[in-house]
Parts: sequence; structure tokens; C-alpha cells
Amino acid sequence: MDLRRDEFRVSDDPASLDVDLIHSFLRESYWAAGIPREVVEKSLRGSLCFGLYEGDAQIGFARCVTDRATYAYLADVFVLPSHRGRGLSKWLMECIAGHPELQGLRRWSLITRDAHGLYKQYGFVPLQAPDRYMEKVDPEVYARRKR
Repeated sequence: MDLRRDEFRVSDDPASLDVDLIHSFLRESYWAAGIPREVVEKSLRGSLCFGLYEGDAQIGFARCVTDRATYAYLADVFVLPSHRGRGLSKWLMECIAGHPELQGLRRWSLITRDAHGLYKQYGFVPLQAPDRYMEKVDPEVYARRKR
């Protein structure tokens, strides 16, 4: 997939990803603070990734952890601060939602602290049955890896 809008492009080509940029952003994010580069690299290999580009420079990213048949977990979505406010996150979401390998899925999920309004536009809603969901969270996993 390689879609264009004006000077911008969204691609699912893993060879185009700027791993340095992705790692730099994620290690400073609230959801993946301190994430080691090797963990980012491994996560990219196991996901359907989307790069957002201005020319050849990557300016945004998202990845789907998916079986491409029934389920997708949307993760690590970002647009660099210098490019926000131009509708690029919406366009990135449109590209992801329209990807041929993500059609007909029974369930999508994501976790966000502050972008509920964006995701609501693409059909995401609060958990309908939160009592059915369970999680195992280890917020210190990256800190322990450094030791």
C-alpha cells in the first residue's frame, strides 16, 4: 500500500520505516517510555506497520498487531508535533481502516490516554463489557531491562 495526498504519503512498506525516528519518539512517549531499541525493532517485525511521510522524511507512524483475519490491536500511533493540526492523524487512520488486510475483522482494540475523539470518528467506543477484559501489565519492564 502506498497512498498519497498532496506532499504526504502513507506506506505499509517495512523497508521505508525510519527505525531511529520511531524509537526516538516511542522512548519519550507516555505509553512506552524508556523502550529499548531492540524491543521496538522486534515489535515492528511482528506487526503490520504504517509510515506517514512528507517526501522521504517520516513524520508519523502506527502499527497493528493482527492476525489479519479476526482481530487487530492498534498501537504506537503518532504524528510528530511539528506536523500536527493538519488532519494527518485522521488521514493515517483512514488509510489503516481501509487497508485490504484489515477488512472484515471481528474486533479492533486500542488503548489511549488522550485521543478518544480521534478514534471515536473511526468507530472505537469505550469497552462495552469491561468486566470481561483482563490484562497483565508490567510498567517497569523496560527499566528492569537496563540493569
